[in-house]
Amino acid sequence: MAKRKEGGFELLASMRWPVPLALGIIGFVGVRYGIGWLFGSSQNIYIAGLARQFSSDAFAPFAWLVLGLCWLAALVSYIGRKGRRRLLETQNGLDSLRALSWRQIELLVGEAFRRRGYAVEETGQGGADGGIDLVLRKDGKLTIVQCKRWKTQRVDVKVVREMFGLLAHHQASEVKIIAVGTYTADAQRFAAGKPIELITGDTLLEMVRSVQTAPANPVHQASAPAAPEKNPPCPKCGKEMQLRANRRTNERFWGCTSYPSCRGTRQLAESAL
Repeated sequence: MAKRKEGGFELLASMRWPVPLALGIIGFVGVRYGIGWLFGSSQNIYIAGLARQFSSDAFAPFAWLVLGLCWLAALVSYIGRKGRRRLLETQNGLDSLRALSWRQIELLVGEAFRRRGYAVEETGQGGADGGIDLVLRKDGKLTIVQCKRWKTQRVDVKVVREMFGLLAHHQASEVKIIAVGTYTADAQRFAAGKPIELITGDTLLEMVRSVQTAPANPVHQASAPAAPEKNPPCPKCGKEMQLRANRRTNERFWGCTSYPSCRGTRQLAESAL
């Protein structure tokens, strides 16, 4: 498969961030101490003599360079993956999908398949005009993917034919075409019976929702203390009442402030009615 040429830094940044982090430490130790030890233990008198002319400190700048590049790649990888996760988690409907750029659609689809257990390669061969956007690998099978961001235009049969032609060329097991919108009837007829999956915007949204992190169970807030009851009016004289307590049972109740001239009372529950 023709691939975009990747530099060493791009390759490191495409890995999960712990990998370049560990490689940086290994590279630092190897360059800082390993080269001198390797040359010094050589049976070749010329290589051994060269090693004696250099102390281990001579390789220190190169060791720090290797460590810095690897850790920078780890940082880029971490930020990129965090952005992909945020992109996927914030999708809540077709409108949010339609608002994405073609590049964001590609990243979103890649993250969705990654969460479904696929090894995902962003090929860079696609773009706004089409082509192979992603290469998926799972269970020994290779799948090529093209993403279409078209909001109103339906994907026609020409696009499907082109991807079907790439299927045999790249020795892939399946083709997936993903569109925010829908497909023409001709495109659907051509794909029928072939290893071509046409994924519409509705299906893409379902796929994204199926791999989104389940929302945390809402924390049940402790019930706020009930606001103190307002002093109700006395049912006999209409004056304001106040809380009192029964001397024998210690049960609280509302009693008229004119007691003992007025012996009007009311239960606490009644005041809430």
